[in-house]
Amino acid sequence: MSASRRARLADELVRRVAAAVRGAQLYAAGHPIVTRNVTALADTLTLVHASAPSVAIGIVGDELVVGDIPIPRAAENMGELMRRLQQAGIERVVIDRGVQTEELSQLVLAVARTEPGKDPSIALGRLAHIRVGRLQVEQRVDAAVGDVATFRRLYDDAVSVAETMWDSAKVEGKPDADAGRGMVDSLAQAVAQNRTALIALTALKKYDNYTFTHMVNVSILTMGQARGLGIDGSLLRELGLSALMHDIGKVKTPPEILNKPEKLTDREFEILKRHTVDGAEILRETPEMPGLAPVVAFEHHLRIDGSGYPAGVARPSLNLGTMLCGIADVYDAMRSQRVYQDAFPTDRILAVLQRNDGSQFDQHLVRRFAQLVGIYPAGNLVKLDSGEIAVVLKTYAPDPYRPRVRVLVGRDGVRLERPFDINLWEAQEGEPRSVQAPLDPALYGIDPLAHL
Repeated sequence: MSASRRARLADELVRRVAAAVRGAQLYAAGHPIVTRNVTALADTLTLVHASAPSVAIGIVGDELVVGDIPIPRAAENMGELMRRLQQAGIERVVIDRGVQTEELSQLVLAVARTEPGKDPSIALGRLAHIRVGRLQVEQRVDAAVGDVATFRRLYDDAVSVAETMWDSAKVEGKPDADAGRGMVDSLAQAVAQNRTALIALTALKKYDNYTFTHMVNVSILTMGQARGLGIDGSLLRELGLSALMHDIGKVKTPPEILNKPEKLTDREFEILKRHTVDGAEILRETPEMPGLAPVVAFEHHLRIDGSGYPAGVARPSLNLGTMLCGIADVYDAMRSQRVYQDAFPTDRILAVLQRNDGSQFDQHLVRRFAQLVGIYPAGNLVKLDSGEIAVVLKTYAPDPYRPRVRVLVGRDGVRLERPFDINLWEAQEGEPRSVQAPLDPALYGIDPLAHL
């Protein structure tokens, strides 16, 4: 076989493996797309095995290699496949001639769904035609990630990265995917370790920096929802990066429209709505960007009843990533105070998400979201029905109106020397039982996050 044909087959093999792994992350094992991708992979391996009894796919340094052929870094999905192999702890995969489709399915599922730190070789060790070599690496865990000060630095860094990605998309036509991925990896780790504290940070808006804080907040809130649904690992990070990029098409929106302090005219709004299509096009042309990202950018203003925009787009169902991002997008936009809009309280935002008899948003996801953030989210300063002032520590899923709080100011308006915690959902007679209203912590000189 000629060298050029071997190179073409090596590239084709990598693309088939990447497509199969990606399909297994997004769909159930028996889904037709998963089956079709594994069959296509098997067909490519038949061509490869026609001239060699086995083929090895491995990571050497910072390169992905098939046999002795390095795959160009610009090759489609190469970097994405390398990351997934590394996350599964796999350094080398050898596939022998005679491999069965069922064996390939098990390999694909192991790479797609093995969580960091878990050993997939146990599940793959009994396969007759596939051998897996492990990476001897330790998973990075930041021991200080639970510290609120660390969360603040992480959040501020994320906003800076979002601004860098916005600028690169505006100047070069493509956001810096590597920078975004590194930042989302850190946020995803933080979400997994202390979701409450990180979500509380999203409420501390920098109103003069709305575009970039909104990008980061939607990413965090999307990953928070996904984590609550049991999603973890590389798929959680793909959802986070896709949500971060949901509005990137606005780099093509004229500044006078994007930054207009007053309500947009109908014509201006029509121009603004183009950002969904522009964003999908930008992300589709960005190397190393997950395939989910352009889907979310295109769909995040579509609703399950067929309303929303782009106009005239029909979907039998929306992608889960789209629905999670859509809820996060509406929530964060409505609670943000801007020149032309006062911030709405959470109960009103949730009412919007539940309107039209629940036809626009998946109500199961909305209920899960309400349980996640609560009517009074963690980190909010609130006035209790007793007149005391407290900071919300943790939401209570069965009753989002009655969180766990720390009372800081007594009924007489005096700061307590010894604040105390109370679960409003199990308060005794004479104790505060509910939240009366949210308060602005700046008026009281209180930093709510210091109590998380």
